[in-house]
Amino acid sequence: MKENNIGVGFMTKKIVAIGGGENGRIKSDGTQAPYETESIDKEIIKLTGKVNPNFLFIAHAQLQSLDVQDFYFKTMKNIYNGRYNCECKMLRSDKINDIEYVQKLIDWADIIYEGGGNTFDMIEFWKKTGFDKVLKKAWENGKVLCGISAGASCWFEECVTDSLKYKSDDKTLISMECLGFQKVFFSPHSDELGRKETAKNLIKDKVGILLSNCSALEIIDEKYRIITSDSNRCKPFALKTYYKEDKYIEEELDLSLDFKDIKDLYKK
Repeated sequence: MKENNIGVGFMTKKIVAIGGGENGRIKSDGTQAPYETESIDKEIIKLTGKVNPNFLFIAHAQLQSLDVQDFYFKTMKNIYNGRYNCECKMLRSDKINDIEYVQKLIDWADIIYEGGGNTFDMIEFWKKTGFDKVLKKAWENGKVLCGISAGASCWFEECVTDSLKYKSDDKTLISMECLGFQKVFFSPHSDELGRKETAKNLIKDKVGILLSNCSALEIIDEKYRIITSDSNRCKPFALKTYYKEDKYIEEELDLSLDFKDIKDLYKK
């Protein structure tokens, strides 16, 4: 990947929202999934301005099980420590009410990464505990906020989610409100069956950003670009969608890696 063509200062606001992709996890059948997000992970590290930044993992989209959170952290530590020599720590959901402990981890972190899972319960948990405000302050203080799937959707005003499946067998895709750090509608996994069609029906008066697996939206203050990673399984793309005069518009976003004005991305 070529170098950034804008400077990254300590207090710049940085988000990397990953549409999806495998991370080399060990699957339930004992086989290992491919590692598909390499170039995106490298860019996340680069955004800190450090060779070996501090990586904080939060798996709060997996509230149903601390064991699952621990296993997820092991996978991410294999990437960020094993491959890139970052010091890695985790903020488990059962520690969220220890305000002093949480703040020490946030102050220590250069990267704050949320994984995939149940977006609905994660956002509800953050708002109930006040952790949403902690994350916003961290963003304003120059931490790199990032994540995949639920951990990508959370930074936006609204998203498409399949969170109903975690409570029942209902796999209906729905929209939900998120943290609103970026005032648009967001859809991860948009190359998967039904995602684009659902987004079309749900965006209403908003602009929608639809990312495929192996693609990510990188935002630095008022600039953005789309970054992608190589995979035999994925054909990365990014779309901007909206309604204008009752007509549905779908625009392919440029994958050139050049930074562009965020106001152009978010206007119809």
